[in-house]
Amino acid sequence: MTIEEKQAELIDQFVDIEDWLDRYAQIIDLGNELPPIDESLKTPDRLIEGCQSRVWLDARLADDGTVHFTADSDAIIVKGIIAMLIDVLNGHTTDEILAADLHFINDIGLGEHLSPTRSNGLLAMVKQMHNYARAFSLIQQSHKS
Repeated sequence: MTIEEKQAELIDQFVDIEDWLDRYAQIIDLGNELPPIDESLKTPDRLIEGCQSRVWLDARLADDGTVHFTADSDAIIVKGIIAMLIDVLNGHTTDEILAADLHFINDIGLGEHLSPTRSNGLLAMVKQMHNYARAFSLIQQSHKS
């Protein structure tokens, strides 16, 4: 499934939920579905800078050139947000991740309903996912040379 298709699928989950308390409950549910991260990956170098809560993010580059993310957070809303990002970007190439317009964030109204600190955290999560994709892209290019 493409990134666009995954975003459309995610947006569909929220389209009929008008009350923001119910939307937050949906986000929490998505976080609860996130597979647990291995405790050995909860290291300071995997903590995302700029998040009010603690968020650990790890990424692996598969042999087929796709990136696979795992994450966890000590805050239930934040865990749901990182789960949505992973759902959309997981299993895609570095180029696809870097080119993605993550419009679902605004399309479901998340951008306008987060506190400024949570918004900064969301941007930090996206930035870190892009940083992983850029680093993996450089590794791939060096192997081609």
